[in-house]
Amino acid sequence: MSDLFIGVIGGSGLYEIDGFVGREERRIDTPFGPPSDAIIVGELDDARVAFLPRHGRGHRISPSDINYRANIHAMKQLGVDCIVSVSAVGSMREHLPPGHLVMVDQFVDRTVGRHRTFFDDGIAAHVPFADPVSGVLQHALYESAIAQDIPAQLGGTYICIEGPQFSTRAESRIFRSWDVDVIGMTNLPEARLAREAELPYATMALVTDFDCWHDGHEDVTVEAVVATMRENVVRAKATIRGLVGRLDAQKLRNEPGITDALQHAVMTDPSTLDDATRGRVEFLMQRHWKQ
Repeated sequence: MSDLFIGVIGGSGLYEIDGFVGREERRIDTPFGPPSDAIIVGELDDARVAFLPRHGRGHRISPSDINYRANIHAMKQLGVDCIVSVSAVGSMREHLPPGHLVMVDQFVDRTVGRHRTFFDDGIAAHVPFADPVSGVLQHALYESAIAQDIPAQLGGTYICIEGPQFSTRAESRIFRSWDVDVIGMTNLPEARLAREAELPYATMALVTDFDCWHDGHEDVTVEAVVATMRENVVRAKATIRGLVGRLDAQKLRNEPGITDALQHAVMTDPSTLDDATRGRVEFLMQRHWKQ
């Protein structure tokens, strides 16, 4: 039995993971409110896994209304070693048709109005984010997919839009000109917050459609997305199950720039913080403030 504890945040279509042993529902409160749903904790093959449906079971929460801070903070409170983000996306590239998996390594943020940091309202922190995903986790996910003959691409850029509407045709064409690979609505600020929580994070992007830029295909619709999504969820679950044996726990837990991201990030003198501000961030900062 591995001592790895893997956090999985499931996107559209992925609301449960089959095969949990010792399944337990954990309802967690955070300084930022409740997460999207109860977190399911159990053993999956050779690892402990904590699973959270990003939109809530029954898909109740729109991308703009997700409490991203609570979701990431809850995973940190549970003690996970990393977070695998599973996300339905549209393809912006001809060579990435529906059914492909993309282990992205870069993001472009086009969201507005979302809480994107734990450190505000009395405290300021600046974490490095040039390389926003864990290379250790990203490569292990890719190797797991390829080993099971699942079509996958290592690397790619994910543009995150606000939603919940899909893009206009003009927007889609502009985004393609920016050399992005896939488009979605949920991985930011999620990835930013995972970095602030010093959690290795990687995205498994499941292509469901060609957005609306592709003249040779019908425009994206919910019906088309859902049909492909069912097949993608099977691929995602298989990739997660094959992940454990490919993860180097020591490298994952000591990835430079990630698991020590807060070491020099906070600019605010801790002695100036009021009780409310300190209470919000103390769990994240406790090992650094003790030094």
